[in-house]
Amino acid sequence: MTEATEATEVTPVRTRAEKAAAVRRYALKQLLFELGLPLGAYYGLRAAGVNQWAALLVGSLLLVPWIGYGMVRRRRIEGMAVFTLAVLVVGALMTLVTGDPRTLLVRDSWLAALIGLWVLGTLPTRSPFMLTAFRPLIVAKVGEDGFRQWRAQWEANPVFRRRIRVITAVWGTVLTLDAGVRVVLALTLPVDLVPTVSTVQWLVVLAGLIFFHKWYVTRSGLEA
Repeated sequence: MTEATEATEVTPVRTRAEKAAAVRRYALKQLLFELGLPLGAYYGLRAAGVNQWAALLVGSLLLVPWIGYGMVRRRRIEGMAVFTLAVLVVGALMTLVTGDPRTLLVRDSWLAALIGLWVLGTLPTRSPFMLTAFRPLIVAKVGEDGFRQWRAQWEANPVFRRRIRVITAVWGTVLTLDAGVRVVLALTLPVDLVPTVSTVQWLVVLAGLIFFHKWYVTRSGLEA
């Protein structure tokens, strides 16, 4: 058996339906672990009589093993994951000092704001956020080789670079504005209501971003 045949058997060409299914599986896991798990843990602990501060702290820290597992599984230390872990740990230490549940709620909002500003800060660099953020989705669809071929366009195609920067700017701006809304929610709503309202609000924003993302990626030829 030749090397070419072995490579074909290891990484078969996927149909459009198989690519879409792989993306759906990836998105479902992200929603389950990054939104469903913390929210479910919070309300489960509250129903068991745990106070607001402890329930919020445990719910948010459940993200730590998920983020760490992702880096171990992909055998890559990703800047976004390290940044998120650092903010979670610092925020947890802050709440240990203050003991205030709203500190945790506002911390999550500031985390979103910092992420949005960081995304915008990558615009003038040689690696805008969406150039690397596309990676898990593209790998899920076409594998590592497919991602490398897709990314190679960055060096050779100025139109590709401009489009990557446009979609990065949209994501960064929306994430930053969304964080401002969440700060207001965290400071004004009853504490037990904030996780639900904030999650629903984020899902609405995320749905809008995904709709734009899919439309722009398809229209501009950024699909792998």
